[in-house]
Amino acid sequence: MANHKSAIKRARQNEIRRLRNKAARTRIKKMTKSVRLSAAQTDGKETAAVLNQAKSVIDKAAKKGVIHKNTAARKVSRLSRIANSAGS
Repeated sequence: MANHKSAIKRARQNEIRRLRNKAARTRIKKMTKSVRLSAAQTDGKETAAVLNQAKSVIDKAAKKGVIHKNTAARKVSRLSRIANSAGS
C-alpha cells in the first residue's frame, strides 16, 4: 500500500478512473452486441437506429480517452459494415 500522501491520493484516483473506464468499455461491448443481434434478426431501419446509439457510445469513450480514437474508428467501421450488409 502507498505510504506517501500523494501516492495514497493517486491510488484513490486510479481506482475511480479504473471503474469509470470499466463501465465505458462494458457499455461499448453491450452496444456492439446489440448491433450484431439487430443485424441478424431485424430490418435495416431498426439496425440503423441501434448503430447510431452504438456510434455515440463508442465516440464518447474515445473522446474521454477510454479507448484510442483509431480503435473507435475501427469498431464503428466494422459495425457499419455489418449493419449495411444486413440492410441490403
